[in-house]
Amino acid sequence: MKLVIQIPCYNEEEYLPLTLANMPRHIEGVDEILILIIDDGSSDRTVEVAREWSRQNDFPLTIAHHTRNRGLAAAFQTGLNTALALDADIIVNTDADNQYPSEDIPALVYPVLTKQADMVVADRQTDLIDHFSPTKKLFQRWGSLVVRIFSGSKVPDAPSGFRAFSREAALNLNVVTRYTYTIETIFQASKKNLAITSIPIITNPKTRESKLVKGIWNYVKRMAATIVRIYAMHEPLKAFFYFSLPFFIVGGFGVGRFLLLAILEPRTGPVGHIQSLVLSGTALSVATIIMLVGLVADLISNNRRLIEDALLRVKKMELEIGKQREREVQIIEELRALRSDLTLPRRPSNGNGKHTSPYAYAEEAALEKTALD
Repeated sequence: MKLVIQIPCYNEEEYLPLTLANMPRHIEGVDEILILIIDDGSSDRTVEVAREWSRQNDFPLTIAHHTRNRGLAAAFQTGLNTALALDADIIVNTDADNQYPSEDIPALVYPVLTKQADMVVADRQTDLIDHFSPTKKLFQRWGSLVVRIFSGSKVPDAPSGFRAFSREAALNLNVVTRYTYTIETIFQASKKNLAITSIPIITNPKTRESKLVKGIWNYVKRMAATIVRIYAMHEPLKAFFYFSLPFFIVGGFGVGRFLLLAILEPRTGPVGHIQSLVLSGTALSVATIIMLVGLVADLISNNRRLIEDALLRVKKMELEIGKQREREVQIIEELRALRSDLTLPRRPSNGNGKHTSPYAYAEEAALEKTALD
């Protein structure tokens, strides 16, 4: 059982050692622990600091590079892909600013180890965080509530980035948003019927300002747009129905009122209410168009699911091919070493270069052919 702890980094030379300091070396049920640093185009000594720490502490570490800063969501996806290529069975994602306690990693991975969950999201218990303002705490609760309602999950702290993933969950996740991965991965895991659970943690003291949150209102605006976009992506028919519902209500009320006036005023008729009828007809037309767009989006969503299924199979095939190549290289090296140590007796010749003995050197031929291949 192999655990990869991935840490997306962008200019984190000052705080990265704090995050690495308390990394667990042994977890019951885990045979190997590896740290993966995703260098998101850092311009400082983040990579050098990570390598120095790895040498000083004799801790296995691998680094994945972005040539330029591509953002947190892209760094997270690069981390998943690299961890899978490293043959990870469990993947833990944490931040480089030491917000999340590394001592809680064993508790975080326990539900995955015991097959109780495919994805574990740490609950920071934001009401207990001192440096969170009352406004931020309120929006955190509301935002998580909205995510639970629309995703169908029960995650109490949706924006938390301290997470553990099983190999199957990591293979199924494909982040397409550019701002953050936290909300989208919850939606995807829930819609793909992956088991999601949560554990409570106490965060470490604040070390620096968030690089993702530029301001509370900016964050709320971008997260709201992300939730709407993701919900429309995964549940397009429902989303467009909700968008069209106000127009259906206005249009239906106007047309009903016009017909009611026509019945109650048979002599004069509803002639004086033609304007409201036109407005109602326009609202119904807009609602119908929105629903038609929703139908098209639903068909596109079905095609997206088929593409994701095909992508999942391709990922599994690529990983299996990689393992097969490693096994083949290992076998060839073993055969070459065996051949160099093994001296086979040569058959007697009849003088013209041809062997007269019926003894067939099948083993030697097999070794030669394998080595050449």
